[in-house]
Amino acid sequence: MGDMARRISKTDVNDLIKTLNEAYAEEWLAYYQYFIGAKLAQGILRPSVVEEFEEHAKEEYEHAQMLADRIIELGGTPIINFDDLSKIAKCKYEAPIKEDTVSLINQNLDAERCAVGRYQGICDMTSGKDYVTFNLARHILKEEIEHEQEMEDFMADFETAKQYIKA
Repeated sequence: MGDMARRISKTDVNDLIKTLNEAYAEEWLAYYQYFIGAKLAQGILRPSVVEEFEEHAKEEYEHAQMLADRIIELGGTPIINFDDLSKIAKCKYEAPIKEDTVSLINQNLDAERCAVGRYQGICDMTSGKDYVTFNLARHILKEEIEHEQEMEDFMADFETAKQYIKA
């Protein structure tokens, strides 16, 4: 499988598959970080934060599916041992230390910033060399940038709420 996809890619396909598997691992960890955060969240803006976390979890899961498909198209195998996800990922899962929405948002903001860098790197790696992977990475990059902005918006909301509480 993946013969023509490998032949038309002007990248080191083995290196690309390795990078895509790292991203795949990171998406599973991001999915779980949002999933568990939605279950544990407490405090200010909880309903809105939970709704956003659930939406992001769904999108991170979809990213993992797209990456698995592309890895297979290129003749590779997505990570099959769940224990390997945290070993392979460069963007790490952070277990919630505190369950308040502010702490959870901060953890997810850090993760989104790492993801933005990951997909920018894949775009750079594949630009003009592998249009299918480039377009996939560009699509996911756009969503990760949106996720980052949404986390930043929550942080701004928290700052605004502090001003009203002090008044």
